[in-house]
Amino acid sequence: MADNLVIVESPAKAKTIGKFLGSKYKVVASNGHVRDLPKSQLGVDEANDFEPKYITLRGRGEVLDRIRREAKGAKHVLLATDPDMEGEAISWHLAHILKLDPKSNCRIVFNEITANTVKNSVKHPRCIDMNLVDAQQARRVLDRLVGYKISPILWAKVRKGLSAGRVQSVATRIICDREQEINDFVPEEYWTVSANLKAKGIKKAVDAKFYGYGDKKTELKCEADAKKVVDAATGANFNVTDVKNAVKTRHAPAPFTTSSLQQEASRKLGFTAKLTMLVAQQLYEGIELQGRGVTGLITYMRTDSVRVSEEAQKAALGLIGSKYGADYVPAKPNIYKGRKGAQDAHEAVRPSYVELTPAEVKDSLSNQQFKLYKLIYERFMASQMTEMVYETNTVSFDANGCTFRASGQRTMFDGYTVVYIEGRDDVQEKDVTLPEIHQGDVFTAHKIESEQRFTQPPPRYTEATLVKTLEEKGIGRPSTYSPTISTIIERGYVKREKKTLYPTELGFIVTQIMKDNFKDIVDVKFTADMESELDHIKDGECEWKSVVREFYGPFMQDVEKASETIEKVNVPDEVSDVVCDKCGAMMVYKMGRFGKFLACPNFPECRNTKAIVEKINVPCPKCGAALIKRKTKRGKVFYGCEKYPECDFVSWDMPSGENCPKCGAIMVNKVGPRGKYVACSNKDCGYIERSVKKGTENDVEK
Repeated sequence: MADNLVIVESPAKAKTIGKFLGSKYKVVASNGHVRDLPKSQLGVDEANDFEPKYITLRGRGEVLDRIRREAKGAKHVLLATDPDMEGEAISWHLAHILKLDPKSNCRIVFNEITANTVKNSVKHPRCIDMNLVDAQQARRVLDRLVGYKISPILWAKVRKGLSAGRVQSVATRIICDREQEINDFVPEEYWTVSANLKAKGIKKAVDAKFYGYGDKKTELKCEADAKKVVDAATGANFNVTDVKNAVKTRHAPAPFTTSSLQQEASRKLGFTAKLTMLVAQQLYEGIELQGRGVTGLITYMRTDSVRVSEEAQKAALGLIGSKYGADYVPAKPNIYKGRKGAQDAHEAVRPSYVELTPAEVKDSLSNQQFKLYKLIYERFMASQMTEMVYETNTVSFDANGCTFRASGQRTMFDGYTVVYIEGRDDVQEKDVTLPEIHQGDVFTAHKIESEQRFTQPPPRYTEATLVKTLEEKGIGRPSTYSPTISTIIERGYVKREKKTLYPTELGFIVTQIMKDNFKDIVDVKFTADMESELDHIKDGECEWKSVVREFYGPFMQDVEKASETIEKVNVPDEVSDVVCDKCGAMMVYKMGRFGKFLACPNFPECRNTKAIVEKINVPCPKCGAALIKRKTKRGKVFYGCEKYPECDFVSWDMPSGENCPKCGAIMVNKVGPRGKYVACSNKDCGYIERSVKKGTENDVEK
């Protein structure tokens, strides 16, 4: 037995930390949460001042028995779960199970998994922060009350399997409200007039747009307005009346927070918020690097801070100076101001070691890990670099009383953009270089065109813009953005088509019920204020049960009233293109215990049901027919031939469509600590390829 036992959440994290601490420390994993409220009941004793009823999670018994044995033989037990409210609560639950005094120095935290940080943390243990634990308990109890009190009403009045949530319901409302804005939008006509101009001695043509009459900006609202401009400018000289040149700077973007990371990964990589956090967790906990062993590559990825440690900043500036030159190193290190209301509990998301460039670690990372690490690395390095310097040019032309303008932009010094250009939700600016033009120059129009246009409705949300809106409105926290979006999609309230999120009919119906009966729950300000209350608990400014008490009374009045007044709502089922082979009706999609399935709409006269078939673009290795993705009764995925039972081919792993070059057996896609890879299905062979080919989860036909 080791003298010291360190407990973390995941085996990957345990492996990374164990490498730093040596033989006197044993590092074990709890595999996440160990206690929680029971799923089968409310789990909150309303009559006993909202006391939570925690139970040991199913399947954790063996893990906890092993941890108890290790703890019994250790002189010191240190709880090293993640440095946030949820991590603090996990440590508190572990302390309860292991009978540790929460007031003892049993808790250690670190923002990055590096040797110095981890070794320093074990030298400075602290007691469990009960303010953080209580804030997490308040969040959990409030969410449980909302979910378990409202959801049964939705089951009874709308459809089984629905749910409401303190944050998810607001997020759904935001998407529904935007869709309503789009539906109610009335386009307004407007016209533009543009001219392609040329002048003697100036080789490059200039594109100018109508601005107005004289110095007064004028909108062209109809064809007659545009024709008046075209008629006046046709044949006229375009005299240069004003030339304005200005030198401007653009500051580097701040290093990533959770929110900005999710937004940028969505824009640049096409990652969902869920995938971004999954891959970031892998990078944080540690990757097996060639020549270095298991190494944590980034700092903790759940943060709203843009703060960077002085040590990391110095390392970055040194590397920038040696690689790009002194001009790219700012005179004073860049300091960023976080948004109002940010917790600033730990640093921004950044690389743990600036010397580990994306190119150096690429061979050790999966494709997704490499892309995200590269994004985080380049954003951080850019954040420490000098400003971009550019020149803007605006030229005004007079054509028979009509003012036209041409604009240009030229990069004078690339600065931070040599490393990184920030993604945008609107059109990306591009350099448009104007030729050298002087006041008094005379141009003629090679072509004058008018174009009818219409104002556009606000765009639908993407995951990136929804996360941005949730953050701006103070709804949820860094750890909640990803699960919130996943939940509203899984419940069928919102659909994702490519990057766009739009509400379903079910989403509209449930949102309207929530608006009519639980206006506080879906009120943006109320939800943001509740988050502030949770922050007050975290800061030790108020007692958590008092917050729950204040919420509970009015909420339960709404619940009781809604149970009596809401009428039954009939939500039409989504019709499929599959014909019922028993009665000929078009089958509809239903939601069951194990997900979506097809059912005959003529139930109960016809009870025919079918699983939703997902074909993968790989032929059956046995007979050449299509392979189908199926699920067991327990929900585990496997792959079988569509001609079953005539063909009995089955595989737990998705076949890649190729045979092993070593033994001839089929190759299958697998997922390991380093991401996806292809391996021989013959266990005695052991052949592995690191590149995933066809037949991946993105190559599925429904």
